[in-house]
Amino acid sequence: MVCGGFTCSKNALCSLNVVYMLVGLLLIGVAAWGKGFGLVSSIHIIGGVIAVGVFLLLIAIVGFIGAIHHHQVLLFFYMVILFIVFLFQLGVSCSCLAMNRGQQETLLNSTWGMLENKTKTDLESQLNCCGLLNSTSTIIQFEQDLLHCPADCKINTSCFTCGDKMLNHATEALKILGGVGLFFSFTEVSARSTNLHLLI
Repeated sequence: MVCGGFTCSKNALCSLNVVYMLVGLLLIGVAAWGKGFGLVSSIHIIGGVIAVGVFLLLIAIVGFIGAIHHHQVLLFFYMVILFIVFLFQLGVSCSCLAMNRGQQETLLNSTWGMLENKTKTDLESQLNCCGLLNSTSTIIQFEQDLLHCPADCKINTSCFTCGDKMLNHATEALKILGGVGLFFSFTEVSARSTNLHLLI
């Protein structure tokens, strides 16, 4: 049976929204799992990931209901919100792909300064490292972090800095994040064009 016209657009939009619902549930589940197993102690990080998951889930539900019932007001708001998300996601994805090592160090330094001490010690324990970066501009912060470091490597007196360990993986992770973000931003474009077809 050939899929054509309204039925095909409706089925495609419903399928895409089911995928977005699953991704939203996955984000919520992974954040809860990370908190439950003590992988991340910061409530702000967990709250942010859960908020993104809930937002994605709600938007997907609005799109799904709008497509099923051919509700033009819901589909219009869904299209507007998806466009805003697309612009934001495209900007973040391009930034991830364009970020060089110097910018990564600057970002890590500013983020490390905002972290609570409990989060820093959790990170040092899990990564088996001490302090962020041992540079002349951050030597006072580094010595303070080294004093409170709970990592096992401190006993051996040969610890790597957490900044070096994170920067070794950051470039690859940013490329993956940027690529995945670009892929999903263009699926949002296809959802918008399908949605536009349903509105007409």
